[in-house]
Amino acid sequence: MGDIPHDLDLVLERTLAAPRHAIWRCWTEADLLKQFFCPRPWTTPVAELDVRPGGTSFTVMNGPNGEEFENRGVYLEVVPDRRLVFTDAYTEAWLPSDKPFMTAIIDLDDALGGGTLYRAIARHWTAEDKDAHEKMGFHDGWGAVAGQLEALAKTL
Repeated sequence: MGDIPHDLDLVLERTLAAPRHAIWRCWTEADLLKQFFCPRPWTTPVAELDVRPGGTSFTVMNGPNGEEFENRGVYLEVVPDRRLVFTDAYTEAWLPSDKPFMTAIIDLDDALGGGTLYRAIARHWTAEDKDAHEKMGFHDGWGAVAGQLEALAKTL
């Protein structure tokens, strides 16, 4: 699967017991994305997705203590059922964001014996951003999200 590892990457790899197309749908259909996108008890009440290169994404994540995080970004690469790349470096129409943090790369491939080989990469702009993301709980959080994604995709 695709990219050469980079020093500024945080990577999660799993084999998910769900078909690639179902996982792809979860990442590219707003109503499905809302159901798995952040680790519970956090929620994603808003998801607006224009899934095409140059298309925008907008999500809002709410925390259990009233936290609210808006995320704006742009899709860089879209290969149906295979690869999704998006970044917060731009907000819309190639307008730079105030503070780029990462580019996300989602790679999907058929796993031996069934299911989907799932790789999620968070590629950061700086070592400080990577360290901060890791301390925020990247591995536990993105791992929980992968489990939620798998459970949802199995129902489709």
